[in-house]
Amino acid sequence: MASGFKSCKGFTFLGGNPSRGVFNMITSSFVFLERVGSRLERNIWKNGIDGWDDFLRRKSVNGLSAYRKCYYDRKLLNARKALYNFDSGYFIGLLPQPEMWRLYNFFKEDAVFLDIETTGLSRQNDDITVLGLYDGINTKTMIKGINLDYGALKEELKKYKIVVTFNGASFDLPFIEKAYPGLMPKIPNFDVKSIAGRLGLKGGLKNIEKELGIKRSNLVGRFYGGDALTLWRMYRATGDEHYLNLLVEYNEYDTINLKIVAEHCVKGMKDRLNERLKN
Repeated sequence: MASGFKSCKGFTFLGGNPSRGVFNMITSSFVFLERVGSRLERNIWKNGIDGWDDFLRRKSVNGLSAYRKCYYDRKLLNARKALYNFDSGYFIGLLPQPEMWRLYNFFKEDAVFLDIETTGLSRQNDDITVLGLYDGINTKTMIKGINLDYGALKEELKKYKIVVTFNGASFDLPFIEKAYPGLMPKIPNFDVKSIAGRLGLKGGLKNIEKELGIKRSNLVGRFYGGDALTLWRMYRATGDEHYLNLLVEYNEYDTINLKIVAEHCVKGMKDRLNERLKN
């Protein structure tokens, strides 16, 4: 075997100096492997294994049989291949939904922040009025009866590798699937709500924004979810675009501020895991 390579039952991988600094988060993650929970993952880290490449270089890992180590090696090689081919969809069904945040830093340049406004909470009886997207630079707002077009939206969403929402796993994405089946691409959903509560940030997005000192304009800053429906109804009843413009501005703040909250929470989760490793 050539220098710099090691093998395990018929496959090879490139060796090299181990990277330091746990938490290039996805490549330091092992919880998508069968029978690896948070406790075993921390034990792997505490053995000085910072990430996938470091794991693969080891001939053995404390607490793992030789067979299990080789099995995990194969899984990690597959995951690494998918990751560096930018196949984010590979991790759907592997990475637990509450841990999708671990993908964010790797795919953040191809992330879209999504939020919808609706006429109510029922997927069966209510409609989407506004669907807002933010790519980290620009917002795109699609409005029922004006420019909310299935084909154009489907093409737009193909650009992204991860969709970031707040309570989207329970509300936005199922609502979209009911209204527009097959619209969403097969990419991971990082639902910020799934980690905000673990960091002590309670309530909806607007409450968390206030707790973090994130501002909206004076008028829109006083609005909450029910007000979005009121603005829509006022617009439909009067045709006055003032109400529609306020609704669009409200939705834009939802997507723009979601990015700020998401990055705060990702940093918080990384810091918390690093702190636990010290104890």
